[in-house]
Amino acid sequence: MTQLTGITLGGKNWTPQFAQKINKDKCIGCGRCYKVCGRNVLQLKALNEEGEFVEDEDDEEIERKVMTILNPENCIGCQACSRICPKNCYTHSPHELN
Repeated sequence: MTQLTGITLGGKNWTPQFAQKINKDKCIGCGRCYKVCGRNVLQLKALNEEGEFVEDEDDEEIERKVMTILNPENCIGCQACSRICPKNCYTHSPHELN
């Protein structure tokens, strides 16, 4: 298998690193990553006291909010989200082509 690669404007090879996972225990829900991502990849979701995701925020008590990967297929692998993250919550990897 080969990795998906690209070329920069300067003609250099570049391997995109796609967002795979966000550590919800480290995430503070600051929203910095959401603001830098222009691809609609991320979504802030609420957690209850047990650390489970809350589907209806109006009906359940919320302990805190964390960022999640809503649309991974929209990620272009730029890693802006992880570079801006103050808590180093992200895991990225290249995409393998079949």
